[in-house]
Amino acid sequence: MTDTLLHYDLVGSFLRPERLKTARANYTAGKISFEALTKIEDEEIIKLIAKQKELGYSIVSDGEFRRSYWHLDFFWGFEGVEHIRYGEGYMFHDEETRDDSARLNGKIRFTKSHPFLAHFRFLKEAAGDDAVARVSIPAPAQLFAELVRGTNEEKTNEFYPNRQDLIDDLSGAYRESILAFYELGCRDLKLDDCTWAMLCDRDFWETMAGAGFDHDEIQNLYLELNNKAVRDLPSDIKISTHVCRGNYHSTYASSGGYEPVGELLFGKENVETYFLEFDDERSGNFEPLRYLSDSKEVVLGLVTSKRPQLEDKEEIKKRINEAAKYVPLERLALSPQCGFASTEEGNILTEEDQWKKMKLVKEIADEVWG
Repeated sequence: MTDTLLHYDLVGSFLRPERLKTARANYTAGKISFEALTKIEDEEIIKLIAKQKELGYSIVSDGEFRRSYWHLDFFWGFEGVEHIRYGEGYMFHDEETRDDSARLNGKIRFTKSHPFLAHFRFLKEAAGDDAVARVSIPAPAQLFAELVRGTNEEKTNEFYPNRQDLIDDLSGAYRESILAFYELGCRDLKLDDCTWAMLCDRDFWETMAGAGFDHDEIQNLYLELNNKAVRDLPSDIKISTHVCRGNYHSTYASSGGYEPVGELLFGKENVETYFLEFDDERSGNFEPLRYLSDSKEVVLGLVTSKRPQLEDKEEIKKRINEAAKYVPLERLALSPQCGFASTEEGNILTEEDQWKKMKLVKEIADEVWG
């Protein structure tokens, strides 16, 4: 656990530079080797780390430059999970995502061949001694949701007729992966999670799970999955979570405030810090933060990553003070509401816009917290 909270932070993904996009397209077309692609990824990640440091950030990300998706690439690294084309994507607001998915072809196992370990090893070395290299991976509940999505559930039931066995294997594979990151020097790991935000949108879940779904049962299942994955970890690794409402090409998947999930999410999930979206009315008010337990921290996602327009500083400060009615100011921080490119498509703004947003976050934090 960390002793102090930085009052400015980042969610992790950044817009892919054109050079990287071109290289990935060339690799897919068979024009360059995997080694050539990796070399370009390495070079662009080094530039990205330098930019984050230049803006004053001491926690750095690799921008998810080696991924196509914020979540699926990590799932595909587990033994027993395969990459499939589902036939249809997720329906976001006015846009359908690509149709890639993750489906079981065996029991879920973590192995040391998971590619994200090598990704972190490079990030840790490139970050140097003057910055913390953060790992961001999708939450265990997110993998569960993908494995029981529509026709994927048939394969899941084939390998796991007993649902508790699935919960145990999935959370166990995650715990092993976290410990493997720890062995490589990771001391800051964030679990990105759309599942809780989807539960805030009853219309979404009536479409996904049917009108008769048990809201409380699903919450308790997600809590069990996530908490089992982080049980009995070394005391010096910081675990945080980002609760996301969907971020695809500047569109969103769900709406609704945190009240329906606040008691369990904020009171009982075993994380130190919550990255929460509060950039527009879809996120509701700050009142559910009253459920926050112990000395947990909240990073307020008040600066949107979906649009290029810069927020008004005074308005952001006003909203920080509103949140401080429920959580002491010293346990609050500021960040963009989400990453700038949760998938390789990226949001609809420029790299210059992106860095202006990151600069604004730092400036506001310096003015509020000094």
